[in-house]
Amino acid sequence: MLQAYLMTLAAVALGQITPGPNLMAVAGVALGQGRRSAFFLTLGIATAIFIWGTVAAFGLATILKLYPSLLTVMKFLGGSYLCFLAVKSLTAAWRGGDPRIQAHYADWTSLGAWSRGLLVNLTNPKSALLWSAVATFLYGSGLSTSQVLGFAPIGFASAVLVYGIYSVLFSSGLAKRAYARFARGIEILFGCAFGAIGGKLVVDAVREVTN
Repeated sequence: MLQAYLMTLAAVALGQITPGPNLMAVAGVALGQGRRSAFFLTLGIATAIFIWGTVAAFGLATILKLYPSLLTVMKFLGGSYLCFLAVKSLTAAWRGGDPRIQAHYADWTSLGAWSRGLLVNLTNPKSALLWSAVATFLYGSGLSTSQVLGFAPIGFASAVLVYGIYSVLFSSGLAKRAYARFARGIEILFGCAFGAIGGKLVVDAVREVTN
């Protein structure tokens, strides 16, 4: 279980570090409204991640109880999606370009910022696909429903830590230039991590079909 958790956490954390709707939202609010609004936005995003992790764990568990052999199909589909994300990330790193981070000016309350963060993540269909793939990998590693569900608070904590750090850094205004320097390297690490997990899922699925 520990190995599966560590592999998944590494990939998820790298995914949170790389440019995407969540990071863009946190960085933009931090630049335009300061760290307080950005931190509550972070809590909203982390709450959504906890919800996705919980739904994926229970939803996939219910399906697998009815159709146990479906795990092989889910491994192939989930692995293929993670490989797609890996290729996309590595391609972005190869092409380069500046991160698309712009200041967002508004006057949100703490609840308003939290609600915005929740909405940003819950309305992103990629989050649903990503956490379905994460749950598939954990189930495919032999974990029980409670153990897969146990990763949801880890995803929450990782999001609070990663995006919380961004909310502090980008509120200074200096991090935008620094992030531009390291964005390509982060994309490469993310691509390699998700490529490794996705590739393992696909290989396992093929072996199960051929054996």
